[in-house]
Amino acid sequence: MNHPTPPPCPATSAEAFLAAATELLGPRGLTTDPDRMDAWLTDWRGRYTGRALALASPASTTEVAALVRLCAAHSVPIVPQGGNSGMAGGATPDTTGTAIILSLRRMNALRDLCAETGQVVCEAGVVLQSLHEAADTVGMRFPLTLGGKGSATIGGLIATNAGGTQVLRHGTMRAQVLGLEAVLASGEVLDLMTPLKKDNRGFDLKQLLIGSEGTLGIVTAARLRLLPAPVGRATAWVGLGSIVEARTLLRRMERALGETLEGFEVVPAHCLASVLAHQPGARAPLAERHAWNALIECVSPSKDSTALAATLEAGLAAALDDGLIADAVLAANDTQAEAFWALRDGISAAERAIGPAMQHDISVPVEAMPEFILAATPAIEEAHPGTRAVAFGHLGDGNVHFHVLAPAGAVRGVWEEADGKTVSAQVYDLVTKWGGSISAEHGIGQMKVDELARLHDPVALAVMRQVKQALDPGNLLNPGKLLPALPVA
Repeated sequence: MNHPTPPPCPATSAEAFLAAATELLGPRGLTTDPDRMDAWLTDWRGRYTGRALALASPASTTEVAALVRLCAAHSVPIVPQGGNSGMAGGATPDTTGTAIILSLRRMNALRDLCAETGQVVCEAGVVLQSLHEAADTVGMRFPLTLGGKGSATIGGLIATNAGGTQVLRHGTMRAQVLGLEAVLASGEVLDLMTPLKKDNRGFDLKQLLIGSEGTLGIVTAARLRLLPAPVGRATAWVGLGSIVEARTLLRRMERALGETLEGFEVVPAHCLASVLAHQPGARAPLAERHAWNALIECVSPSKDSTALAATLEAGLAAALDDGLIADAVLAANDTQAEAFWALRDGISAAERAIGPAMQHDISVPVEAMPEFILAATPAIEEAHPGTRAVAFGHLGDGNVHFHVLAPAGAVRGVWEEADGKTVSAQVYDLVTKWGGSISAEHGIGQMKVDELARLHDPVALAVMRQVKQALDPGNLLNPGKLLPALPVA
């Protein structure tokens, strides 16, 4: 069940493969031009840079299947890549130059969009923002969004089981997928596109592929659920004294707003200050500085914005009277609401501008999150003098981004590979101790492979390896990602 890296393709074999692949895909579908490949060889964070034999861009599922069969015949590894906006290095090839990058960006068709059924069939290369815009034209919406919506593709979102800011109400990408089409390592096409509410014919294979990071199959298309576009929207920015108060406010808002509550994000003072300093034109929503801030949004397909805002305002007024919150402001319109969200979405970019940092996409039970933050923050900062730990994000679903900023003067690219790795190991130890996950929504990629091997349940790891062996015995699909290899006997 070990998955060794496939042996490098001999020069003559590589030439034969490239010739056959060019014949299959044409000059538009295959390139070895270093200038054209360069942008896709480094991950979004700039942490990993690899080499590739070629960049393949098939235009159909048929071409993907034929290319996979060709790769299998020549033992050429395949690294599937969506928008190259992943956070764990899962779409970056290694440094051997033996793999091809498989981009599905040319497969960007919306095959079917039906408001009546509340479903859309789209190819893997469709960009999330394009799907949002298409759904809006028929009075519907796709209930998943994130900061990278302008580049993230549907295939990549499925492969990583992406989350985003609406998970509190609608769930992760896994909950949005009604059907799936994928190409297996054998080159066979797995058609699971029929949307049945009840189907007990054995394993739910589409759920196995979702979140597998391209290691079990290549998603080429999906049937996704749509929801009616909201009639009403209300957004508020709230100042609080502590993260514990934020959790109490979350529970209050859940009771007051019910199913209309869609987002509950927390932003500490340090993160807000970083965005205000980095983002041109950004303004603080509240006059005073607060140790913590909460961004609350509720939407409804039936209530108008006035009614929704009144309910939200009443809930916040009661919290203010009880001394739970220090201040709050409701967005007067969509433009102001988007400005609030821009502050939240701008945190990662602002942190990158400050200097090196180790970013941790973690989750613990919602009820334990404030205590985890209060315990982990000083533990990390005391163990690593000069660092600063900040936690922000999706408190409503127990997933915060726990980032540790490097000491002043740390050299980018050097600190992360030395002290940064020690920092991350301690963070993941703490997360595991608190019964959490070292990856809440960004996947394992290559960044967390060793930590998964160290901390995950060995029985679960063994089952995962058995599944990988069964579906990809040659280890050609995204080798070195997600699944730790067994030690060689």
